Amino acid sequence: MYTVEIEAITEITPAAIAQLKRVYESIPEFENSHSSQDISDRLLSNPALLLIAKVEGEIAGFKLGYQLSDDVFYSWLGGISPDFRGLGLAKSMLEYQESWASQQGYSQVEVKTRNCFPRMLKMLINSQYQITAMTPDQQQLSQHKLHLQKQL
Repeated sequence: MYTVEIEAITEITPAAIAQLKRVYESIPEFENSHSSQDISDRLLSNPALLLIAKVEGEIAGFKLGYQLSDDVFYSWLGGISPDFRGLGLAKSMLEYQESWASQQGYSQVEVKTRNCFPRMLKMLINSQYQITAMTPDQQQLSQHKLHLQKQL
């Protein structure tokens, strides 16, 4: 059994962004990488939550979200490094994020994913997220963006 820790960061500092960027770059699915500046711009203008999953002290993944409105929290980015997949880290961080959002007074969590991430979509649906819309990609079916939400 592994020792797993989820670190919650609500004060987004340059050090937190640097830590996030390291794990972000280790996840192959993020081919269109967001810059540190883009991440900072989104997080510094709204209340935010950054979760960092660590396995045996090594950073294994993250989940990042921010306030969209007084009652809606947006789960923006997240992922697990390939070496740490299958340990339930994504589900643990999703549950942590939902609990935290509820404690902060949010009544809803919104998230987007793409057809090419079926494990993410399955996890969200199994966690009672509802598909609310789809943004089609004119080039590839796998890139259709699915919009989901969950009432807390």
